[in-house]
Amino acid sequence: MTAKPSVLFVCVHNAGRSQMAAVWLTHLAGDRVEVRSAGSAPGGQINPIAVAAMAEVGIDLTGQAPKILTVDAVEASDVVITMGCGDACPIFPGKRYEDWKLDDPAGQGIDAVRPIRDEIRARVDRLLAELLPAGA
Repeated sequence: MTAKPSVLFVCVHNAGRSQMAAVWLTHLAGDRVEVRSAGSAPGGQINPIAVAAMAEVGIDLTGQAPKILTVDAVEASDVVITMGCGDACPIFPGKRYEDWKLDDPAGQGIDAVRPIRDEIRARVDRLLAELLPAGA
């Protein structure tokens, strides 16, 4: 792991789960962690319900846009978190990979997206505690 850990969140469309995870980590870690997100088949825009769910907790997702997953992004990351993109993510030795099983917010209403948002927050909290242990 590098001095400043880097995390890449990947889902299929990079329009919901991976975007929420990236902004949660950025919000909680500030500049202590380098954060990226990408999609194996990026959508045209961020899911408006994901934007609304994050706005409820004071986080603005409106400036984000779906990005294509690149080999360079994976190579530059210490930790790669996948969320339903299967085998689309290239594997490099020495990287930490996790697959987070999360419901897809696509096509869901706000009542269904809130628990996904909250589960992502809990997982990001655990990840952050591992990446930046207290006193380290």
